[in-house]
Amino acid sequence: MSDYTDLTVARRENGVVVATLSDPDRRNAMSEEMTGSWQRLMAELADDREVRCLVVTGAGTAFCSGGDLGWLGGHPDARVDQLREKMIAFYRAWLSVRSLEVPTIAAVNGPAIGAGLCLALACDLRYAAPNAKLAAPFTALGMHPGMAATWLLPDVVGPAASRDLLLTGRTVSAEEASRMGLVNAVLDGDAFLDEVLEVAGRVAAAAPVATRYTTLALRQGHASLEAALQWEALAQPITLATEDLREGLAAATERRTPRFTGR
Repeated sequence: MSDYTDLTVARRENGVVVATLSDPDRRNAMSEEMTGSWQRLMAELADDREVRCLVVTGAGTAFCSGGDLGWLGGHPDARVDQLREKMIAFYRAWLSVRSLEVPTIAAVNGPAIGAGLCLALACDLRYAAPNAKLAAPFTALGMHPGMAATWLLPDVVGPAASRDLLLTGRTVSAEEASRMGLVNAVLDGDAFLDEVLEVAGRVAAAAPVATRYTTLALRQGHASLEAALQWEALAQPITLATEDLREGLAAATERRTPRFTGR
């Protein structure tokens, strides 16, 4: 893969890609350089059919401290329309992770703050280390929430908890985040990334076509039961016609691990 500024990318043999935000001295703040690297990586992964799962984590002691405050507040004389264009581009760059048709996992190894929390929320699964702290302190900084926080948070934890987090701006521990559903689980701190990669390996080992369509269904949601039935009545027959279905059935009959190829 390409070289990136403030972003380290590693591909594993099982189709798992690990993207590490790599500016630990600034707690992995989302600088303009890091944002460009992230956007380029997402475009490359979107075209790579060998990728089966993406894990996102942070270098050092933080997951991500959010947007670079110097960059966000560095244009006091800019017009509102100019600031809007800048922020829309920033949001879309980081939320492009949701354009990937493979499952994504946030390995929240430390504090995830503001837009950093939104990045974790944009992933399909979230696991936290015991020392992780999570917060959306937008109003405490004098700004309206951004990066789809007012959509992502209610989607994950519901309206009541979202109002709590967004209006108070308070910080929650990993354990409280787990109780409210903000993260899927708190994993062992000593082997945190290894445990996340074990989960990612299980995701990557499933049938790729079935996993992609399931990921899309869960992300987009359904307006009604009937809408879900209509989607599944199209998506399930697609998977019934794959070689992977026959491999999965044979493996179950033969009591062995299936070897899925994505065909």
